[in-house]
Amino acid sequence: MSSLPETSSTILPPDYKPGEKEKFMNPVMLEYFRQKLLKWRAELLAESNETIKEMQEDNLQKPDIADRASAETDHALELRTRDRERKLISKINSALEKIEDGSYGYCEETGEPISIARLEARPIATLSLEAQERHERKERTQRDMRE
Repeated sequence: MSSLPETSSTILPPDYKPGEKEKFMNPVMLEYFRQKLLKWRAELLAESNETIKEMQEDNLQKPDIADRASAETDHALELRTRDRERKLISKINSALEKIEDGSYGYCEETGEPISIARLEARPIATLSLEAQERHERKERTQRDMRE
């Protein structure tokens, strides 16, 4: 787990939503995204803990082979989901570190601000929409060349 502080000295007004007209990544906006990321991480961790508890309680040794196969398939799917969420938690922790070091909200490729709408939809975004689209086009082109 990250050693990032769970509290901040900045107070977030109730019902605050970041806007395009305010100063980009001002302390209130940073606090908004910090709390959003912390809440998301807490939800993922709670789901993970619930899965662990359920898997410990579930007995895969079912007498019927079809039931056993179905339970094993469900477990495998659940584990893949949790692995994706583990990677997501890592990205959330990275975003929280960027808030702490002052680089949050800026495109890693261009240094330009990432739009508020993009950060609202994907608070772990590290590229602006334009840079992300370039990246995806490049990946597609490379994949097409290999096929």
